[in-house]
Amino acid sequence: MTASTPAAAHDYPPVHPPLRATRVVRTMDDIRELEKTPLDQVMKAQSSYELLHNSRVAFGDKPALTFMLTGDPTGPSIVWTYADLFAKVTQYANVLHALGMSKDDVQAVLLPSCLEYQLGLWGASAAGIAQPLNPLLTEDKLVSLLNASGAKVLLTWGDAAEADYWNKAMRLREQAPSLQHVIRVAPYGEDPAARPALPAGVHHLDVLMAAQPDDRLVSGRRIQSGDIASYFHTGGTTGAPKLARHTHGGQVYTCWASVQVRNVLPEDVSINGSPQFHVAGTLAGGLPSFAVGVHSVVPTTQLFRNPEVIRNYWKIIEHFKVTNTGGVPTVLAAVTQVPIGDADISSLRYCGTGAAMLPPELAARWERLTGHKIHETLGMTETSGVSTTTPLGASGPAGSVGFRLPHMQMRIVRMDEHGQPTDEDVAPGEPGIVLYKAPNVFAGYLNPKDTEKAFTADGWLITGDMGFLDEQERLQLSGRSKDLIIRSGHNIDPKVLEDAVGAHPAVQFAAAVGAPDAYAGELPVVFVALRPGEQVTPEALMAFAAERVDEPPARPKRVYLIDAMPMTNVGKIYKPELRALAAQAVAEQIVAQVSEAQGVAEADRPQVRCTEAEGLLVHMPAQASAAYEEAVRAALAELPLKNQKIVRSRVAGVN
Repeated sequence: MTASTPAAAHDYPPVHPPLRATRVVRTMDDIRELEKTPLDQVMKAQSSYELLHNSRVAFGDKPALTFMLTGDPTGPSIVWTYADLFAKVTQYANVLHALGMSKDDVQAVLLPSCLEYQLGLWGASAAGIAQPLNPLLTEDKLVSLLNASGAKVLLTWGDAAEADYWNKAMRLREQAPSLQHVIRVAPYGEDPAARPALPAGVHHLDVLMAAQPDDRLVSGRRIQSGDIASYFHTGGTTGAPKLARHTHGGQVYTCWASVQVRNVLPEDVSINGSPQFHVAGTLAGGLPSFAVGVHSVVPTTQLFRNPEVIRNYWKIIEHFKVTNTGGVPTVLAAVTQVPIGDADISSLRYCGTGAAMLPPELAARWERLTGHKIHETLGMTETSGVSTTTPLGASGPAGSVGFRLPHMQMRIVRMDEHGQPTDEDVAPGEPGIVLYKAPNVFAGYLNPKDTEKAFTADGWLITGDMGFLDEQERLQLSGRSKDLIIRSGHNIDPKVLEDAVGAHPAVQFAAAVGAPDAYAGELPVVFVALRPGEQVTPEALMAFAAERVDEPPARPKRVYLIDAMPMTNVGKIYKPELRALAAQAVAEQIVAQVSEAQGVAEADRPQVRCTEAEGLLVHMPAQASAAYEEAVRAALAELPLKNQKIVRSRVAGVN
C-alpha cells in the first residue's frame, strides 16, 4: 500500500461518526421510537464509500477483515485493517477511473469470496457501478448479464481451480463485446515469477493498483445518495436473470436500519460465510459490519462449502472470539452435526439466518446446543438485502422473521384468483401477500418491462412472500406465493407440512410441493432428506405428519425419500426441481396403470422423464402399438402440466 495522507485532510468524503445502535430493540414500540427522528438526521452518509471512510477515521488500525487461507483457524490468514480497506478501495476506484470508467459505467465481478471482492464491490461503486456475478451460473447466462449491463471491466480470479474462473473469464471476454478490460486477481501464494503473460486489455491487479494514490478519488467525484451503486442479478436459477438497480442511499439505509434493529456493536466479531455475489453476504452481512467497525472473518474462498470450515466451525468461534454468526438453514443444519467438544463458544451472542424457511426442529437443536436462539431475517435483492429482522432483544417461533425496519411501510393484502395482490388488506392474523415501501426498495430492474411487474399500480413492491402479522406485529412467514399448493381451490401452506414432517427426529430437511393431479389440480407431497445414519419409512413419516396436520386435505399424499435436497448456489432448497420430480413420479404411476390395463410387459413400457426446463417427456419404445401410445397420451393429457411430449425411440428401451 502506498503512503497515505489521512483521508480527513481532504474535503471529500466529509467526516461523520460511524453508525452505532442507539437503543436495544425488543418490540414494535422501539421501532416507532426510532422513527421519531427523521432519517436525514441519523443517516449522514450519502454512499457506501462514505461509510467506509467514516470507519477508517474512527477505527484506523483495527482489523476490518481476516481472511482464513485454510479451514484451520490457527493456520495462516491475511488481515486488512480499516485503514487498509479504505485505502485499497480508493486505489481501486482510481484504477477504474484510469481505465476510462465513469459513474454510469459497469464493472463486473467474477471472483470467489476473497479480500479483493471488497474492491470489486465498494471500489467499483465509488468509480461507477458494481455488478457481482454468480460464478456457478451457466456461461450463457453470464454472457446475457454482461451484455445486458454493458459491463466495460471484468475483475476475475487468476486461476482455473474450482469454478474455472480464469478460463471462463477469457471465454466471456470473447462473447461480451462491451468488455474492454479484464483485471486479474493473483491467487494467494502465487509466485510472481511464475505469473502468466497477459494479452492486450488484460491486466494484473497489483500492477494497476501500484500506480494509483490511495488517499483521494482522482476523478473528484462526489457520490450522491440517488446514484446507482450496483446491479445485483436475481432470478438467475430459472428463466432470464434480471438486474436490480441499487442506489447508494438504499444501501446506506439497509446498513443503518440493520445496525439499529440488530444492535450491532463495534466490539463484535462476525463470521461472514455468505457468498459475496449475493445481497446476504454483501448488504445484510458485509457493509453493516464495516459501517460499525466490526471485525469480520471470511472462512476461505469456499466459505461454508469448505468441509474443513464446517469441521472446525466451533473452533473458529473460539479462536476469533466470534460474537455474531449465521448462515442459511442448510449451513446451520450441517454445523449442528459437529460436536462442540471442548471449544469455548462463550463469546457468541447472536446467530442469524435467512434466505430460506427455518425448520422448527433445527431452531430447537441450535438452542439446545448453544444456549442461543436463531434470529430470522427476511430479505430480498429488491430491498437491498433486508426487509424485516428479528432483533437481538426479541425472539419468536421458527418462521417469525421479526419486525419491519424503521421508516419502512408494510402491507399484507389478499391474493386474487391469479395469485396477484389485491388492494384489500387482510385482517390481523390472516395470511396474505407482503408489500413494501421503503428507502431501500430498489430503483427498478434494468429492463423497464420487468419493473412494471414488480410493483402495484400505486407503487408498492410485490414481494411474493406470504405471511401474517401476529399480536406483537412480527411478520410470520409462511412461504412464497408461487409455492402455495392449491388442491381443488383450497390453499395449502407448504410450511405446515414441512414443520410436521420435519419434527420427526430422523428428518434433516423436508420440502412440500404440489404434485399434479387430474381431479384436484395439485396434491401435497413431501420430499425428505434424512439425517446421517437415520432410517424411517415413507409410510411412517406420513402417519407422523397426519397426527400433526389438522386439515385432512393438507395431509401429504406421498412422502419421497431422497439422498439430498437440490439446492441453489446460496443454500436454498430448489423447489422447481422437486416439483418436476413429483410430476415425473405421478406420470410414471399413470403409465404403469395404463400399461397393466393394456397387458404391456414392463420391459416394453415407455420411459418417463420430467425436468424443469423440458417439462414431461415420454419415450415410447419403437415396437409400441399406436393404440397403446394413444392410451398413454390420453391418460397423461389429464394432468395439469403445460409441457408434454411423447417421442418414439428408434430401438426399444432407448432414450
